[in-house]
Amino acid sequence: MKQSIIFILFALVLFGCQDVNYPEKPKNLIAKDKMVDILTETYLDNAARSVDNNSIITKGIKMDSMVYKNFGIDSLQFVQSNSFYAADVNTYMEIVQEVEARLTKMGKDMDSIWEMKRDRKDSVNDLLKRPIKTPDPVKDSLI
Repeated sequence: MKQSIIFILFALVLFGCQDVNYPEKPKNLIAKDKMVDILTETYLDNAARSVDNNSIITKGIKMDSMVYKNFGIDSLQFVQSNSFYAADVNTYMEIVQEVEARLTKMGKDMDSIWEMKRDRKDSVNDLLKRPIKTPDPVKDSLI
């Protein structure tokens, strides 16, 4: 009984992987570097949704539509290009690693901007805490 179950599972795995159809290269394939730009923007939009989705919904902002409009593409072109690149794991990993590198750099840039802003605010607060020195009255020898 145990051997027949193992044989059936082996047969399912063997025959289940026979007809893997990879997507054809679309006629309007998005260039790899542009795909990195689009995915970077998409990840930023998803992060914004996770932070404050209610205000995005109440203002009627369609994040995906904005990305498509900004890059001059439509959703079908994006899905076809994304499917084509995702079929080749190595190519898609390169794209995702580039997106990750850009997002990491953006995060570091934002951290440094916030740090500069905090330092500036701290220096202003330090100046405000110092006592104001009044100048000594000028002694006029003519009077």
